[in-house]
Amino acid sequence: MSIESNIHNLWQQYNTDELTAETADTATYNILDEFLTAIESGDIRAAEPADDTAGPEGWVVNEWVKQGILLNFGLRETRPREYGDVTYHDVLPLRETHDLGDRGTRNTPDGTVIRRGAHLGSDCIMMSPSFVNVGAYVGNGTLIDSCNTVGSCAQIGSNVKLGANTLIGGVLEPVEDTPVIIESGAALGAGCRVTSGFHVGENTIIGENTLLSPRIPVYDLVDETVYYGKLPANRRAFTRYVESSLGDHDLFESGAYKPAVVAVDIEAETLDQTRREEALRE
Repeated sequence: MSIESNIHNLWQQYNTDELTAETADTATYNILDEFLTAIESGDIRAAEPADDTAGPEGWVVNEWVKQGILLNFGLRETRPREYGDVTYHDVLPLRETHDLGDRGTRNTPDGTVIRRGAHLGSDCIMMSPSFVNVGAYVGNGTLIDSCNTVGSCAQIGSNVKLGANTLIGGVLEPVEDTPVIIESGAALGAGCRVTSGFHVGENTIIGENTLLSPRIPVYDLVDETVYYGKLPANRRAFTRYVESSLGDHDLFESGAYKPAVVAVDIEAETLDQTRREEALRE
């Protein structure tokens, strides 16, 4: 049987109370270990690019992979583990890193933490302190800078640059939800936050301290469209503030504002400030 079919069977048993942490046997844990190893090798992913009919921007969510991760949480006990001189308590150990050097990937000491069940590609750089969570996929040649977090099941493409103090949010439940996707060649400035399944297109450059969330509109001046939950490919994006519906409230004498994101053509070196402001107010 395949890993996928084995996880499907365990998930069904788990949800009908036929399988619990008390009844799980060695064969069950062997399946779970094989599953985590397959994620680490990149053989299976929580979401992956497919064709244009598959879902948002041609990506498909593999619900069964998220189910397998949840099974690892539900069937394993929390126990003490060692990380250097520190004892920590978790259901999963940290990922073995002996293979990274052979693939040209660097992780600096004193705080580069990769959880079991995360994939880190070849020729990556992972600066300390930083953290990659279970189910995440980090493509070849990607930089994870200091104070960064790559959340559970996040999908990071090849040659992506994550500036310092960047947060890539995780999505485990609902299992059908698309995780955060950062396509290949994207660059995020320091202090960016990408959450709730937001999708960043290829080669897009994002200014520092930009918050990308499906709840914040993206004013795309190239397509002249307002997007939610995605930034198209080949854009430069940055935060601006637009008038809020609370602008005339007594508590806000000078007006209230809410964040928005503006996207322009990546080839455009400058854009007139008046045009920006007019576009936001249309």
